[in-house]
Amino acid sequence: MKLKYDMQTLQWMKLFEDITKAKIKDCFVHNEKLHFIVHPGNLFKALGENKKNVTRLEDLLKKKVKIIEYSENMLKFIVNIMAPLKVVDIKNEEGIVTITGPDQKTKGLMIGARAQNLRMFEGIVQKYFPELKEIKVV
Repeated sequence: MKLKYDMQTLQWMKLFEDITKAKIKDCFVHNEKLHFIVHPGNLFKALGENKKNVTRLEDLLKKKVKIIEYSENMLKFIVNIMAPLKVVDIKNEEGIVTITGPDQKTKGLMIGARAQNLRMFEGIVQKYFPELKEIKVV
C-alpha cells in the first residue's frame, strides 16, 4: 500500500523523527490533532522521558499530538489507537470488532459525538487491515 503525503505532512514527519529518533509509519491530522503512527517497539522512544518529546512537538507545531504504536495484530492495534482509554474486552467476528469499555463515560469517549471517533478509528485501522468492516462499542 502506497501512502501519499503533502509537503506539510512530510515536514511534520521529518521533525518528528529528528526529535524522537523513532521510526514513523504514518502521520495524519484529525480534529486539529496530529496523529503519528510509529513502528512496533518505538512508542517509548517516541514519547520520550516523561513525554518530553510530545510536549516539545506540541510547542513547535502548535498542535496537539497523539502517538500510536502500530501492531501487525489488528485487535492490538485497535487497543493502541484507543489508548489511553481502557479496553476491557475486544473480539473480532468476521470483520466486525466489538469493544467493551469499563464504564459509560469511557464508552462515550470511544464513540464520540455522532460516532465521529469510532469512524475515525475505523478509517485508520482499515488503511492497514482492509478486512475490518466495523468497530462497535458495547
